[in-house]
Amino acid sequence: MKLFAAGISHKTAPVELRERLAVKQSEIADLAFVLKCFGHLDEIVLLSTCNRVEIYGTTRHATGHIKSLLQLLCPEPGALDPHIYVYEDAAAVRHLLRVTAGLDSMVLGETEITGQIKSAYEIARSAGLTGRVLNRLFQRAFQATKEIRTRTGIGRGTVSIKSTAVELIGKTDLSQQSIMVLGAGEMAENCVRLLVKKGAGSILVSNRSYDRAVDLAMRCGAEPICFGDCLLFGMRDVDVVIAATSSAETLLGRDDVENLMKARRNRPLLLIDLSVPRNIDPAVTGLDHVSLFNIDDLEARARRGVQAREQELTACHQIIEGHVAALTEKLHTEEAQSRWRSEPPQLSPTILIPQPT
Repeated sequence: MKLFAAGISHKTAPVELRERLAVKQSEIADLAFVLKCFGHLDEIVLLSTCNRVEIYGTTRHATGHIKSLLQLLCPEPGALDPHIYVYEDAAAVRHLLRVTAGLDSMVLGETEITGQIKSAYEIARSAGLTGRVLNRLFQRAFQATKEIRTRTGIGRGTVSIKSTAVELIGKTDLSQQSIMVLGAGEMAENCVRLLVKKGAGSILVSNRSYDRAVDLAMRCGAEPICFGDCLLFGMRDVDVVIAATSSAETLLGRDDVENLMKARRNRPLLLIDLSVPRNIDPAVTGLDHVSLFNIDDLEARARRGVQAREQELTACHQIIEGHVAALTEKLHTEEAQSRWRSEPPQLSPTILIPQPT
């Protein structure tokens, strides 16, 4: 029996192609069943995230047809072929363990993928699509990830822009902080959601389109605030302002912030500008009690976090190789035992030689 992993990821295919293969979570089980039947597979787990679409499975046949299973998901299968990777046996085990531990992620060491893989596995297991091999494989992946998280620093430090921004704020108790986010696009929403997750006490959302601010605030449990002339008034009582808009204009000039600080009676203000072009005048750094960080500052901090995590890779790979060796040996032993039970050795017939009288 062959164990395999096949798919595309952010390392092999552009987002435009990954979008075409993406599968809704509500359709995962049904589609996995179709792929199992079409591919003559014994077991299957189908994983679909924003950065990868992968099939993990076992088959008693040659694996030359495995690429065609992924091509079933794509309206233009010919364009997909150069981007597909296929791993077998120990290489497939190694790949899943790396992916589950966040070592193959766009953000090294991120933990979200672990939960996504647990969800994909549980969907397949509950639907009766897994068996002895994949059950052992995925349980081993979760064990290896736990060991890596415990014994190495691969998940420590911040390596993304939004996480670095939240880390700057989080040096004090976030539950006691009032934070205003300017913008309602993807970056702004990611920031708001992360702030909510980290327990921020009060979050205000402001955008040129008030309806979009209201929509984001309602979805994330924040409070919308009008943009225009009342924006500075609303900033009098906040501790942090995060600018994350697509505007090409300066939204907070030096004079604006200087007048704002007078109204605040010089209570410290942290400004974080994630926008390109910048939305906050860099000249505000000359004002007392004002701290400004732009996207370059945050990227520098994030790079330091990435470098720290990269130093842990050798230890992570050693842990993974130990689990790969242990699992593959166990699977090969069980496969041999199963084959022997189903096909017992043929014994030579006993030949009776007459004895002389």
